[in-house]
Amino acid sequence: MSTLRAPRRWTGPGFETFGSIFGFIYTFLAGNVLLAVANAPLVLCLALVADPAAAWPFFLALSVTIAPSLAGIFTAFKALNDDGGAVMPVAAFLRGYKRSFTRSAPLGLGAVALLLFLGVDLAIIQSMPAAVLVPLIVVVAAVTVSLAVTAIAGVVLLPEAKLKSILKASLFLVIQRWYLSLAMLVLLGIIVSAAVLQPVLGIALAPAPLLFVIWSNASYAFHAVLRAA
Repeated sequence: MSTLRAPRRWTGPGFETFGSIFGFIYTFLAGNVLLAVANAPLVLCLALVADPAAAWPFFLALSVTIAPSLAGIFTAFKALNDDGGAVMPVAAFLRGYKRSFTRSAPLGLGAVALLLFLGVDLAIIQSMPAAVLVPLIVVVAAVTVSLAVTAIAGVVLLPEAKLKSILKASLFLVIQRWYLSLAMLVLLGIIVSAAVLQPVLGIALAPAPLLFVIWSNASYAFHAVLRAA
């Protein structure tokens, strides 16, 4: 005589799964708002100026505020990894912004100053026989951006390390893991393009998810080096 088996109970995603998804969404939404507030002069000018490319030195100078805000959003991402659904991104952002400001701000200032110098040089030599130097200038600019962003991630990951040591490690990672640096530049390019073409919508939606990918790659690279050391 056969016996009937009770239907197997279906178990859907647990509370932790939903909490984790909510943590990501909340962190991304709050992160975009916090980034916009921390870089309010830049965001406002992007929304008001019709052709930002024509005034690129002005906008590049305004971008000096980006570095501390990157430290803030990277700290929020670190908290997301540590706390999951219980993450408090606003508190983490403010904590990271304040704690890392004295080291991330000089990194941003140095990167902006060097990019301004390279941009002026590029504008000057494009119409000269020395135009052969254009690829070199572009490469140096790309390395500058990659180094600055990677170093800011290092400041968040290694708060006790000296800035000089972080810069050396970051330069090593930028060169050794060039494919991650290239991916970073592509993602940053998407963020910049979105902010220039659609300042309000682009800044409201694009930065945080793409910066999370950049942060994840930088964090992986630093941890890989630490494990190998």
